[in-house]
Amino acid sequence: MSEVISKASAAKQAATVLNRLTAQEKNEGLLLMADALIAEQDRILKANEEDLARGRDNGTSPSLLDRLRLTPARLQDIADAVKMIVGLPDPVGDLLESIERPNGLKIEKRRVPIGVIGIIYEARPNVTVDAATLCLKSGNSVVLRGGSAALSSNRSIISVLREALSRSAIPADSLQLIEDSGRGSVDEMLKLNGLLDVIIPRGGASLIQNVVQNATVPVIETGAGVCHTYVENTADYAMAEAISLNAKAQRPSVCNSMETLLLQESFARAHLAKLSETFREAKVELKGCDIVRELVAWANPATEQDFATEYNDYILNVKVVKDLDEALSHIARFGTKHSECIVTEDAINAERFLQEIDAAAVYHNASTRFTDGFEFGFGAEIGISTQKLHARGPMGLPALTSTKYRVVGTGQIRS
Repeated sequence: MSEVISKASAAKQAATVLNRLTAQEKNEGLLLMADALIAEQDRILKANEEDLARGRDNGTSPSLLDRLRLTPARLQDIADAVKMIVGLPDPVGDLLESIERPNGLKIEKRRVPIGVIGIIYEARPNVTVDAATLCLKSGNSVVLRGGSAALSSNRSIISVLREALSRSAIPADSLQLIEDSGRGSVDEMLKLNGLLDVIIPRGGASLIQNVVQNATVPVIETGAGVCHTYVENTADYAMAEAISLNAKAQRPSVCNSMETLLLQESFARAHLAKLSETFREAKVELKGCDIVRELVAWANPATEQDFATEYNDYILNVKVVKDLDEALSHIARFGTKHSECIVTEDAINAERFLQEIDAAAVYHNASTRFTDGFEFGFGAEIGISTQKLHARGPMGLPALTSTKYRVVGTGQIRS
């Protein structure tokens, strides 16, 4: 029996136990997990350093190394996020609808766990804890398959968390890590109907598309983030500068960072020279259209491929557009339905942007960096869903449940 089948089978068996635990029992297990992350931080950080050293030897970019890096402060933040999730309402059992039929049947629609969730993700070890916590809190077993870049970190984290769970009512087998980093383990998970109830991919476009196109297990698609900020002529310069700089440079390695800045022409001609210096001070490389390169001598040319690229790095496309219609057209062509922003003082254009943009999150005068489960008050998120069925946007606890109809009668039969 393969590692994938063995661990998924164990997770499925554990799910039947997890399904009947109370909210208090689950919370007690999660608190033990949070405490263990801090108590065993030396062990985790040592494993993380192995991944970082391997990444440096392999020429991994600084931005990707940042995604991979754990520190005592980051581990504390991760543990605090676990405790925040503990404090959130448990969605399992929530009554969503109550119906009483003329024949006396009483029908209730309630939230229930999905069952066993498979998560396929790349180099961020914090995702390991976020996914484990959210799945267990919502009553689901989880089978994690992280990227090879974070394998040592993930092994250590899962070992620590499973040891903590062994002292709780939550079965340790409800948390599984696939350690085989070969492509075959992913391919096997995608076809694991009957053991996995859903797969959620988190990572770059190639990973997500491989899962979406090849899985027979149902998939919740979390999209790549080619996010835009469109600045109109009416925008306040100081606001536009702060929002665009934050959206690009605050943490460029994440999916809600801006990849393309669209500027209405009058704003660009008045302000781009100054704005470009702000980006240069932040060590952001600019790639631009012809007008941008006319206004900023050091900008490199932007190609069609650039506008479709999620850099996750200190690189920004800048394009000058005529008006809102051209901005909407550009976003419709190159956007990934993740997060889009307009900076404007024109309320009518702002409302049109918010209404017409097809994305999981749309912003008026605020940075796209807020598309995040923590910032939305969900504690943490399992991913940012860019599809339209089951869940969309940051996926917190309710998005990890399904529903069940409970029907109670007094002997009714259908004629």
